[in-house]
Amino acid sequence: MGVLQNVEDNQAPRLDKWLWAVRLYKTRSLAIAACQAGHVKIEDQRVKPSRPVRLGEIIEARTGDLLRRYRVLALLDRRVGAKLVPQYAEDLTLPGESTAPREPRLEPLFHRPKGAGRPTKRDRRLLDQVDV
Repeated sequence: MGVLQNVEDNQAPRLDKWLWAVRLYKTRSLAIAACQAGHVKIEDQRVKPSRPVRLGEIIEARTGDLLRRYRVLALLDRRVGAKLVPQYAEDLTLPGESTAPREPRLEPLFHRPKGAGRPTKRDRRLLDQVDV
């Protein structure tokens, strides 16, 4: 029921809907935003969210820190369970790309021990008692 079979281009699902259906993005709004930001490419070309999806296309989508590649195996009109996704999209992501973040996380420039900052009200009273 969730698969469109023998569809023509004018009946093919929108790219944003397909990305959401195969669980690359959590919501269609996120899929639309990713397409508009240029994070989704087909044949190294940025694509609009309304572009129809065709069988056999390879879609590159940046999700968070990962660049994922998928081949379209079937067209969907509804979201499917995570266990069924491999029937509709073949994961072509390179093993190194799927685990390595795009950029290293930024660490703080220095470590400030707890309590080394602005004194609390109690600390301030104790300091005042020592000064007297």
